Amino acid sequence: MVYRIGEGFSPTLADVQAALEPVQFVECGASQDKSIGWVPPRGEAHGPLVESVAGQWILKLMIESKAVPGNVVRRKADERIAEIEAATGRKPGKKEKRDLMDDVLLSLLPQAFARQSTVLVWMDLENRRLVLNAGSQGKADEVMSALMNVMGGLSVSLIQTVTSPQAAMTQWLLAPTPDEWPADLTVERETVLKSTGEDAASVRFTRHHLANDDVRKHVLEGKLPTQLALSWDGRVAFVLTDTLQLKKVQYLDGVMDESGTDKNEDRFDADVALSTGLLGPLIDSLIDALGGEMELGVAAADPVPSTTRTVHNSTVNTGAAAADEEDPPF
Repeated sequence: MVYRIGEGFSPTLADVQAALEPVQFVECGASQDKSIGWVPPRGEAHGPLVESVAGQWILKLMIESKAVPGNVVRRKADERIAEIEAATGRKPGKKEKRDLMDDVLLSLLPQAFARQSTVLVWMDLENRRLVLNAGSQGKADEVMSALMNVMGGLSVSLIQTVTSPQAAMTQWLLAPTPDEWPADLTVERETVLKSTGEDAASVRFTRHHLANDDVRKHVLEGKLPTQLALSWDGRVAFVLTDTLQLKKVQYLDGVMDESGTDKNEDRFDADVALSTGLLGPLIDSLIDALGGEMELGVAAADPVPSTTRTVHNSTVNTGAAAADEEDPPF
């Protein structure tokens, strides 16, 4: 997800390192269900918590959580309630039952498996841009909360575009020829179309040529694109969503070889430089294709034909794949 960094925020690398050190990641305790903290993005123990590569700053947030299945908690609590009824002849009240559920959960947490996930944060201070490799808005909110708690003076806002992503994707699918697609962007062979009516009918095209009358017929009947596969400059493939999220980001054949680093060497610096060098211009091109950034308080344009018109006011949420998908590093 892409944010615009507010004016006046210009920390040094040492400032950021010092701010992150007190909140380094620590694994969940025995009775703790969640832990959040910063880890070295390079993956080296005791390494820096912020790395600078070609002027681009990279951070990594670790999120660990433990969960106990609800049916297990309820079953154990029911057993304790039955024991109380048998011993005292009374039924526990609602508050006592809630307390029993909490006690059971705490007793089971030490046996629960911990699940870890990480979110990369890319700070481009020169262009006042902050990018999160987060797969959901909830996870992005956790990262932004963690950043705001430690970085005084940081203010951000989601980038908004003049044309909503769904309106633009609709135009591209209705274009009579590929010549009407935006420069540097190519519509590929995957899309999901959904209607806005009560039936919420949907159709998915996979490995299918989209510039045809069959696809246009679905769109003109009211099924609007919620996902559309695109490629940028023949170098990066991705799926654009109606919330302007980039999913399934992949570098096309031979692109990562441009780093010139041997596979046995540490590729972190080379991969970060190459990835940020590609994703920065891609984001710029995508914003341009959507009419540029929109001024705060201005309504987004809706160029969808009247036969398929719906309401769209969207923000740019890019750089993210599904939470468990492997994405190229920044």
